[in-house]
Amino acid sequence: MIDVRTIDPSDRLAFNAVTHHPLQSYEWGEFREKTGVKVIRKGFFEKGKLTSAFQMTIHAIPKTPYTIGYLPKADLPTEEVLSELKKIGKEERCIFIQLEPNSIQSVNGKSLDANPWEYTKLGLKQAAHPLFTKYTFMLDLTQTEEDILKNMHQKSRYNIRVAQKHTVQIKEDNTDQAFEEYWKLTEETTKRQKFYAHAKQYHLLQWQTFHHTTNTEELTSHLMTATYDNKVLTTLLFFVYHDTLYYPYGASSNDHRNVMHSNLAMWEGIRLGKKLGLKKFDMWGAMGPTPDPKDPWFGFHNFKEKFGPDHIAFVGSFDLVLNPLLYHSYKMADKLRWLYLKTKK
Repeated sequence: MIDVRTIDPSDRLAFNAVTHHPLQSYEWGEFREKTGVKVIRKGFFEKGKLTSAFQMTIHAIPKTPYTIGYLPKADLPTEEVLSELKKIGKEERCIFIQLEPNSIQSVNGKSLDANPWEYTKLGLKQAAHPLFTKYTFMLDLTQTEEDILKNMHQKSRYNIRVAQKHTVQIKEDNTDQAFEEYWKLTEETTKRQKFYAHAKQYHLLQWQTFHHTTNTEELTSHLMTATYDNKVLTTLLFFVYHDTLYYPYGASSNDHRNVMHSNLAMWEGIRLGKKLGLKKFDMWGAMGPTPDPKDPWFGFHNFKEKFGPDHIAFVGSFDLVLNPLLYHSYKMADKLRWLYLKTKK
């Protein structure tokens, strides 16, 4: 018999052992709680042993008594999980709960499963507004450094050599001063590229919550800096969780772009993953199989792709609708909101 119960701090290590993505780690939940978001963790126990678990957040809809649930990067939901989500949704007055499973659908366009996941049979709908990208790039870190270099685009190999020739200095720097450099470059990059980024407090709370150690049983963060002419020009922030390296954030200066500081920083991040004995490098997002070069995200996509990773497609984003009438009203209001935001750009 399966016993479902709330995870408490004493279950921390066991919880992390059965979750598989940073957004499902106990530490990520701690960080989200610090931002003022309600976090719910549930575990499924068999004969007293935790066998599976999930972590979700509850988000209030302003000026209403209702909320939205968000369950990112958990395992594919079972009927038992959906039953528990419905209970939580009723208690928390959720209009719907959005699920974005950490389940791979295809690699380089080739499906992994002849029998695709039939989400409609579980009562789920395609998400009205996906939050996490459906695609990412994944690099195999079990390859030798020589093979990784050989398999990447020749332009990236060339750029790495250029940076090395100019003696760009790369190091992992987890000091508060390095974080300030990271934030300064983040502001510069978002202004230059004209995209949205979380406020400084959001990043600072992450920085203060996640340890900067080599303990893969918890979510850790590692800041890589590239310095040239006594100036930090690139900062890349990596997460490590279990056997995987992640690249959620990066920022760079327009200064001295000819010395290719970003390429060398990325290469040293890959080498860090290998040094830690990790197996995979998830680059935390990519565009689809036919990206538009005019898209503002194309530069990031192109930069990552040239390191020779596989192109991964996840199963997608889905809504568990708990209040159909309010759900349709919310979708209409959300569309109008995004139309308004686009006209403000």
